[in-house]
Amino acid sequence: MLLEMKHASKTFRASRGSGPVHAVKDATLQARPGEFVAIVGESGSGKSTLARMLLGLIPASSGGIELDGVLLAGMSRSELRHYRRSVQAVLQDPAGSLNPRKTVRRAIGEIVRLHRIASGRAAVDEKVMQVLRLVGFDQAETVLDRYPHEVSGGQRQRVLIARAIVLDPKIIVADEAVSALDASVKAGVLRLMNDLKERLGIGYVFITHDLPVVKKVADYVYVMKSGEIVEEGTKEKIFSDPDHPYTKTLLAASPVLEVIDQR
Repeated sequence: MLLEMKHASKTFRASRGSGPVHAVKDATLQARPGEFVAIVGESGSGKSTLARMLLGLIPASSGGIELDGVLLAGMSRSELRHYRRSVQAVLQDPAGSLNPRKTVRRAIGEIVRLHRIASGRAAVDEKVMQVLRLVGFDQAETVLDRYPHEVSGGQRQRVLIARAIVLDPKIIVADEAVSALDASVKAGVLRLMNDLKERLGIGYVFITHDLPVVKKVADYVYVMKSGEIVEEGTKEKIFSDPDHPYTKTLLAASPVLEVIDQR
């Protein structure tokens, strides 16, 4: 499977008294299952807009997004359903992404029922517990009836990942998915994401400004500045021999940190 963005741009209409905002300009990228693709840049560089375009949440102003050569904008209802199952999201704010009135059981179980992955309470619960175990809840039944405020930030992020992988996606678009977490919790979630890549073949489009994290987990890197992808290459190339002045500036400004590995 191949997810592609081809020469895609996004321009937002101007508010009164100002010009149009060119959030993404002529962006081209590729992502495949089993690959960890990172998109890095400062706040305001267009990373999150690009993520929303990949997820089909906002349309491109020009260019487009394709899955295996089929243009997202022209997909039929069944093709769009396949796209939404194949390309899932894990966002920055787990508290804001989970309904505070829904238990973990219900938040994931509704997805299982909606997509007809299982039917009947027992089968749905078993599927929910199965994906919870996959994301590190060894005693999955202990969190089934908890609400989002009753679990920690790291656990909420794991619930979000479980909700995404219950659809058996091929690629997850993760927009600043670990930026709000403490260092040790962040390390655990990153280990989980890498484990899912190895075990399930999931690919990632990982949106971040955190270069030490990129150096730890990425296979391929795109660098964004002012809505444009100014450089791309393997992690080794970007970190050891960058070409663009902006990439060099980012690397020079980045703290030299090691992600804590607590097992």
